[in-house]
Amino acid sequence: MAKATKKQALGRGLSALLKDPENDIQSVKDKNADKVVGNIVELELDFIEMNPFQPRTSFNEESLRELASSIKELGVIQPITVRKLGFNSYQLVSGERRFRASKLIGLTSIPAYIRIANDQESLEMALVENIQRQDLDPIEIALSYQRLIEEIQITQEELSDRVGKNRSTIANYLRLLKLDPIIQTGMRDGFISMGHGRALINVENVDEQLDIYEKILSKKLSVRDTEALVRNSKSPEEKKAPTKKAIPTYANKARRELSTILDTKVDVKVSKSGKGQFLIPFNNKAEFERILALLKSEK
Repeated sequence: MAKATKKQALGRGLSALLKDPENDIQSVKDKNADKVVGNIVELELDFIEMNPFQPRTSFNEESLRELASSIKELGVIQPITVRKLGFNSYQLVSGERRFRASKLIGLTSIPAYIRIANDQESLEMALVENIQRQDLDPIEIALSYQRLIEEIQITQEELSDRVGKNRSTIANYLRLLKLDPIIQTGMRDGFISMGHGRALINVENVDEQLDIYEKILSKKLSVRDTEALVRNSKSPEEKKAPTKKAIPTYANKARRELSTILDTKVDVKVSKSGKGQFLIPFNNKAEFERILALLKSEK
């Protein structure tokens, strides 16, 4: 208990340091920055603004009340993370549920880690930390992945390293964004699971997607039932496997080697006359530039 009291007193002491205009810390090079940045500081809730980069867009009220009750009994066990904007001005990076729950029970301050970061770093910290720690729905996770790839300009491989997920897992989430918005909303509201969504992706026609989605809801179909329904919904032309032309061994070998080098799927087409072409698909500008750089390095 003595340790806990000392730690809380230390937090209040650092908080007092931050309130002194003569000790306003704006960068890690400033005087006393080492005493504040990275340490737990007791911050007034009124000094903290919400993070516009927060990927979570909805919060379960019952869950918030349960967390608020826990905080009332035990306190905030895990500090939130904020970034300093100015004197007595901070922006939430992660921990919005703890922040909201603390306000709900009338707390005026909260323990926080202080970081100094620019908007891009703040976006990345918020997205990565929320993906790893919060119970986001599949669409929120997919949108977070997409924002990291597009706004931070990183590849799926780099994203895989940062969030600790396989590239195939990330690709599966991103594919969910191709679903009709009505189906995406159903997934966000918990009417269908990610498994249902992955099955529906295989239906190219939007009207058919929505028809099957309605059957899932009305008949409470399982993921396995949905997969069977998707298979059976395909037209006779789709079900009939097209006769594939045999690809020459030399071309097939080259396709596999190129696919390994570029770490992506590569297709090859060869005509009867022997003429052919390699097809290298890409999902966005960042992936295109990655593949282009690899091709140039192989020269």
